[in-house]
Order: sequence, then C-alpha cells, then structure tokens
Amino acid sequence: MSSETDNKALLGQLRIDRTEPEPDGASGRGKWIIAAVAVLAGLVVAGWFWFAGSKALPVHTALARALPGGAAASASVLDATGYVTARRQATVSAQITGTLTQVLIEEGDHVKAGQVLGRLDDTSQKATLAQAEAQLHASQALLAQYQVQLAQSARDLKRAQELGAHKLISEQAVEQARTQVDAQTAQVEGQRKQIDLALASVRSAQVQLDYCTVRAPFTGVIIAKAAQIGEIISPFSAGGGFTRTGIGTIVDMDSLEIEVDVNEAYINRVQPGQPVESVLNAYPDWKIPSHVIAIIPTADRAKATVKVRIGLDLKDDRLVPDMGVRVSFLEEHQPAARDAPPPRGVLVPTSAIRTEDKHDVVYVLAGKKAQRRAVTLGGTIADARQVLSGVSVGETVITDPPAELKDGAAASVAKP
Repeated sequence: MSSETDNKALLGQLRIDRTEPEPDGASGRGKWIIAAVAVLAGLVVAGWFWFAGSKALPVHTALARALPGGAAASASVLDATGYVTARRQATVSAQITGTLTQVLIEEGDHVKAGQVLGRLDDTSQKATLAQAEAQLHASQALLAQYQVQLAQSARDLKRAQELGAHKLISEQAVEQARTQVDAQTAQVEGQRKQIDLALASVRSAQVQLDYCTVRAPFTGVIIAKAAQIGEIISPFSAGGGFTRTGIGTIVDMDSLEIEVDVNEAYINRVQPGQPVESVLNAYPDWKIPSHVIAIIPTADRAKATVKVRIGLDLKDDRLVPDMGVRVSFLEEHQPAARDAPPPRGVLVPTSAIRTEDKHDVVYVLAGKKAQRRAVTLGGTIADARQVLSGVSVGETVITDPPAELKDGAAASVAKP
C-alpha cells in the first residue's frame, strides 16, 4: 500500500495544474510591440526636428576685402590740430517781421531744400492779397464795359459815315462820332494798363504772403532751434532781446571740411592737393584719408599762423561741426616701406552690418553655418565699411541678413 501511495504522490507531482496562469509569453510579445512603436515614433519625431533644423536659409554673401594701401605707407612731414567746419551753414529767418504760428523743426532733423521749417501769422498778407485780387476783378469788369461801349461807338461811326456820304447829316456829326470812337479806344487801352497794374499788385501781395512761410535754403541738418511759437522773428536785429533773427541753424553735412592753423615757419611743407591723414579726438582709432584744398593767402599776425583748408575724402555720420581733429601732412610719392604693416581691418558691404543688443555684429558663412561675430567698426569708403576686428580677409559675410538668422543656423548662398 505504501508503494502505491508513493507512486500516486509522484504522479500527482507530475500532473499539470490547469488552474495556474499560463507563461508570460503572450504578454511579453505585446510589450515588445508597444516598445517598438514608441521607438519608431521617437525616430519619426527626431527625424522631423532634424529636417526642420537642417533646412538651410538662403542668404546673399560677399567677400571681406583687404583695405587699399596708400596714405599708410607715407611719412608725416608736419602735424597740426584744428576743427571740423562747415562751408555751408545758415541761420534761417523770414524776409519779413512777423509772429511765429508754427515751428516744424527740432535739433537733429534732416531737411530737404525747400522744406517748410516754420510759418508766420499771415492774416494781414491774406487780406492784402484778397484786396488786390478784388481790384483786379473790378478792373477786368470795367474793361469789358469799355469794350462794349467802344463797339457801339464803332457802329455809330459807320452809320454816320454812310449818312454823311449821302449828305444826310453834317460833316461835324461824322467827326464827333469818330472822336467818340478814338476816345473810347484810348479808354480801353488805359483800362488794360490798369489791369496790368492790378496783376502786379496781386503778385506783390502773393510774394508777401509767401514770405510768411520759412523754407530750407538747402539740404542739411538742423543743429540749433532758436525760436518758439508766439515769438516775433525779423531779418533785422531789434536790439531789445524780444525779437529773434531766425528760427534755426541748418548745416550742409556734405560741405564739412577741416581748418587748421599751421605755424608760418612750416607752411612751406604744405602744398595744395597734398595727402593728409586726419584723426578725430573722439575716435582716435579712425584715420580719415584727406587732402589739402587750399592755403588761405593771409597770416595771423598775433599767432604767426596760416590757415589751411583740408577736404575729407570720406563722409560719415560721426563727423559733426566743431569737432577737434589732429592732422598729419604726408609726403607725396613716398615709396612704401617693405616691412610696413598693412592697413588695419577689412572692408565689408555696409549692408552686412547689423546692430543687436546695442552691439555691431556681422554674420559670417562658415561651411553651411552662420557664425555671429561681434565687430569693431572703422570708417566708410563708398558703399563699404571698415571692420577693424572680428572679420578676416577672404571670409564670406552675409549681406542683408534675414531677421530670423541666428548664430549657428544653417544657411546657403541664395540662387541669383
């Protein structure tokens, strides 16, 4: 019995219990499928971001050029100091005395020739013009009346002449009719002269009215505003302090040049057309190519100096009147030294410069990426700008960089 019992126990251990849960094979396969789908979705999202990030932005480019040599290789024969001056500068006023009703300028405004800068009270001038125009219309109406009377007298004369030919009226009556025609003809001519006089009065009144509008005599920049609304301005100085002689001062920035006083003992070193290197006290690293315009043929007895006019070969917004400047008169036809250093910096198109966070930057295309470079700017030569640091000769800079262009962004040269 014991052996049978043992055998049953052994068989019971070998029997499969159908009530136990099945192996985790099916659920394992489901987990693998879910994981594969998640990985695939991640790859799709990553691929989309890679494609969107790698899409190159089309840009326009230019090469950074080396600065031309020239004055840098010449030696200075004389140094002097002076000031920036304007050859065209005017205090703008009206040609008549009047009260300001409008002032349309502020310091720093750029104005064009003929632009309205201010207006005076024109009530009296408008009334005078209206009176002159009314007189003109009255004279024209009177001329029309005289012409009608002359036409009637001419017809009367014709009839009188026909009747006189047949001895139906006296010769005296014919002469009276002829005299009437002659007198009215003279009257018509006199009235035409009155119309010419009335037209002249209208033109004069119009000129006086136009004087109430103050206009810019030339294109320039307003550097001073001298009057306010309600003040009286006059082309003549009243002396009492209550009348302004102008509403503002305008300077033609294209006429800026440099005036220096050269010691008369060294004036023989200066010649018209001689190259000059000018450096503003405010920008000591900016060397402006210049030249001698003329030597003023008179000396200052008190200072023993001779005034020299120097023209600027470059124009820049940093140049303003009365700035202090140091100039170096250079030798003409001076051969460049073999070991002389090249001019500092490179030239890039002005359109490549962009201001970000109050800093001047340039985007350089390196490979297929845009690199943001902080730069130090120098002067302007034609449509190019001198970059003192941040860009090297031969590098490709991006001109007119799009607003969406960022540092490290993918970029490619746009097709023409």
